[in-house]
Formats: sequence, C-alpha cells, structure tokens
Amino acid sequence: MTQTTFPLTRPVPAVLAVVVRAGEVLLVRRANPPDQGLWGFPGGRMEMGESHLDAALRELDEETGIRADAPRLITVLDFIEHDSAGRLAHHFAMISVLCRWRAGEGEAADDALEAQWFDRAALTALGPGASAKVEYLADLALAIADAA
Repeated sequence: MTQTTFPLTRPVPAVLAVVVRAGEVLLVRRANPPDQGLWGFPGGRMEMGESHLDAALRELDEETGIRADAPRLITVLDFIEHDSAGRLAHHFAMISVLCRWRAGEGEAADDALEAQWFDRAALTALGPGASAKVEYLADLALAIADAA
C-alpha cells in the first residue's frame, strides 16, 4: 500500500481483513504509521470505486499472499488519534471484514514486517504489542467462525 497524505476533512475509509483458520487469526506487524511496529490485522485504505469486501481481499493478498473468499462484514470501528498538541492526526473508519481462508501460509509483503497466525492465548500475550481492538475483533471473528 502506498502512503498517501489526505487532508483531515473527513474520516478515511479503510478495511481490516480478519482471517480465521483452525482457531487462529492472522496478524501482521505493521511497517508504517499509524501503529508502526504493532501487530494488527492486514488492511489499508480502500481505493476509489472499490467495495469494502473487495478491498479486504486485495489488502490481505498484498500484505500476506493469503488467498481468501466469502468476505462478510464484522463491524466498523473508528480509530481517532490526536498529536501531542491535541490536533487531529488520524481518523480512520475501519471496516472489519471476515474472510474465509483458502490458501497460503502468510508471508510478510507490501507494508507488513511479519505475518503470523495467533491462537487466543498468544493474542492476549501480545499485550501492548498489538494494535487497539485486536482482541475484540478476534473474539468477534472466532465467534462467527465457530457458529458457521
């Protein structure tokens, strides 16, 4: 994903691709801000004319090489950050999409430093090394996957 600066006149729509496989979720360690160095779900900004479902599958493939299908909406979260002077630094409307794993183990590419599968205990162990809401989204995704 190419870093692009947008004027902060409105929230930026972006996606998170949440993949569950055998009770584990796929996370990447982010190479770029925001959340540089933290573990989170693959994702990024939507492209003009692209649906949120297509964007999630594209970002997943670009960042990890994972092939998935059957995307479905989990939830939408606002990530709002201010700088040290109190000015708005980022406002992303993150559209979380559950994607059904089809192929691939997950290799870090594009703006991911690492890619790894985590079970629930390993997610908790990440603590502050994970982006905000990672455990929350993982719990939602695992519950949906278990119900399917």
